[in-house]
Amino acid sequence: MEVVVVRRLVGLVLAVGLLAGCAPRTPERQGAAWSYVDDRGITVTAPERPQRIVAQVSAAGALKDFGVTVVGTFGPLRTSSGGVEPEAGGIDPDAVTDVTGPGYGEVRIETLTSLRPQLVVSGKYKEFAGLWHLTEEQEKVVKPVAPTLGVAQSGIALPESIRKYKDLARALGGDVDSARVKADEERFTAAARRLRALGERMRAAGKTILAVGGVQDEYFVVVPARNPDLDYYVKELGLPITTPKNPDTAGGGYFERLSWENAGAYKADVLMWDTRPASFTPEQMKRNAVFAALPAAAANRFAGWDAVAPMSYASYAKIMTKLADQIGAVL
Repeated sequence: MEVVVVRRLVGLVLAVGLLAGCAPRTPERQGAAWSYVDDRGITVTAPERPQRIVAQVSAAGALKDFGVTVVGTFGPLRTSSGGVEPEAGGIDPDAVTDVTGPGYGEVRIETLTSLRPQLVVSGKYKEFAGLWHLTEEQEKVVKPVAPTLGVAQSGIALPESIRKYKDLARALGGDVDSARVKADEERFTAAARRLRALGERMRAAGKTILAVGGVQDEYFVVVPARNPDLDYYVKELGLPITTPKNPDTAGGGYFERLSWENAGAYKADVLMWDTRPASFTPEQMKRNAVFAALPAAAANRFAGWDAVAPMSYASYAKIMTKLADQIGAVL
């Protein structure tokens, strides 16, 4: 049971690369072949630059925002109501083939093979074997079909995570210097300025933020430094997001796990809640009397945390603008 709970919470709270230089990487050329050193240190090769790409949904969303289309995806794509999962960003579900398997980290190999993929892309968390939404065992099955490429999604801040996908998109032929991408980056920068101003205002007033989520059996408080977006918000933009004292090392140190009876262990002026469908909404969390008694919960001072969104300027320009609106509205 413990393993199941840890896997479920890891799936909830993992959010986003290994330390790397800031200089853009370009694919290495050997004759007519294409190669790229991924964030596992693996040189991924192909006879030519891959055109038929299958990717984990948020990786697919990031590549799309940088001008690279994919033919298939795996991971959460459609909501239960038929909409697009936030994790998939701007991906049109009708324009791709979903190869997601029945269990976490599984893919439908026959469907994948039918797409004739030349490359499979997903995020990589250094604390865990395999790739994001592709277990180590499943990756071994996938590799004979197409080479796999991992993009680091832990241990770095948001801008570097975005640069990693921009570099990969460039190597795959995406027009990452287009007017559209430049406009997206300008909107990202403008949203960052708004959050920085809110951070200054909150710190001056002695106010704090707590990033939280919950499932049926547990409440959790997120560790900002383990997530590229929150780490950036704290260290670069100055948002006063509290770090819990006892991170769960078994889960990679991404959160502190608490019983609902201890949901009042940390207090804050604004609660950032995990917006993924597997995590409780504020209304669901407030069914717990301890949580509901928190001053921020009682006053409905909530802001959404989009934990697994595509790593692109377009994606985070929207997210940070919305976050600034929400925080500004409840202060």
